[in-house]
Amino acid sequence: MQTVNDLGEWKLPANLPPTYFEAEKRYREAKTAAEGVAALEEMLAIMPKHKGTDKLKADLRRRISKLKSKQQQKKKIGRRDRSYTIEREGVGQAVLLGTPNVGKSALVAALTNADPPVADFPHSTWKPTPGMMYFENVQIQLIDMPPVSKEHTEPWLLDMARRADIILVVVDVQTDPMQQLEETVSFLKDNRIAPLGMADLYGVTDRWTFVSFLVVANKSDDQSTEENFEIFKSLVEDDWSLIPVSAKTGHNFDLLRETLFTNLEIIRVYTKIPGKEPDRKAPFVLKKGSRLEDLASKIHKDFLEKLKYAKVWGKDVYDGQMVQRDHVLQDGDIVELHM
Repeated sequence: MQTVNDLGEWKLPANLPPTYFEAEKRYREAKTAAEGVAALEEMLAIMPKHKGTDKLKADLRRRISKLKSKQQQKKKIGRRDRSYTIEREGVGQAVLLGTPNVGKSALVAALTNADPPVADFPHSTWKPTPGMMYFENVQIQLIDMPPVSKEHTEPWLLDMARRADIILVVVDVQTDPMQQLEETVSFLKDNRIAPLGMADLYGVTDRWTFVSFLVVANKSDDQSTEENFEIFKSLVEDDWSLIPVSAKTGHNFDLLRETLFTNLEIIRVYTKIPGKEPDRKAPFVLKKGSRLEDLASKIHKDFLEKLKYAKVWGKDVYDGQMVQRDHVLQDGDIVELHM
C-alpha cells in the first residue's frame, strides 16, 4: 500500500507497480463479489514477492477467501429462493412498497438501468427487481417490490423491508393517495415495521424494526395534479417526508435522488497525493460523523497505525488545514494523509 514519509512524499515500500493500484481501484469500485475476487487476484499476481509484501499478501488472501465464501453460500441457495435474494450494491439500498398500480415499476424503470414489467393492470410485479440509481458520483440501489397484501405475503418481502436502509412508500397522487398510504403503513405495522422517525411513539420496541420512510407521491404529471398533492399533504397528520414525482415526466427526480442520499446519512471523502489532484470518480464512502481515523482504517489498517496528521480541503476548514485523527469529516472533503 502507499504511505507518506515525514517529508510528505509518497513512497512504495513494497515497490508496487502502477498496475497494482489500477487493480486496487477496480476492487474498490467492484459491484459484485465476483468482480472483487477478480481484482484481488490480479493484485496478488502483480505484487512483487519479497518480505516487504508478506503482510499485504496475507491481507489480500483473507479478502479473497471471504468473498469466495460469500459466493459459495449464494450458490447453495435453491433456485426459487435465489430469485428473491438481492445482493446489496452501491452506497445504500431502498425498497419501493405500495398498493397495486401506484407506479413503483415505472419509477424504478425511469430512475435506474433496470427493466421491471410495467403494466396498467395490478400485480404485474411478482418478484423483487433491483436497479442502480446514480446520485452524482455514487449509486443507490432501488428494489421494485410486489404490491403489499394483507391476504398473503411472502416472508422474504418483509425480510427485505427490514434489511433496507430506507423504505419508499409509493402512492398514486391521482387516486386516493391517503388510503394507499394508510394501507401500506398499516401492513408494515402489522408486521412490526415502523418509521424510524416515529420510534419514540412506540412504548415496547422488542421485536420491532425501525426503518427510515419516505413517501413518494407518484403521477404528479402536470399542474392539474399539484392541487391533489397539496390536499394529500394537508390530510397527512404525522410528520412524514413527502415528495411529489412523476415517472412519466421525471418531475422532481433530482430532489428525490438528493433526498435519498441525505437520508442514508453517509459522506463521500476523496484522497489525494501531495501535489496532485484527487480522483473525484471513486470516493471513499463513510457514515456521517466519521473521523479521520475511520478513513485511514478503511484505506488500510497500516494507515491507521502510522497516521500522524492530514491536510484537509472542505467546507468546514480552510484549504489545506492540518488536522488530527479525531477530526470529523464532511461530505466532499479532500484529504491528504501524512504518516
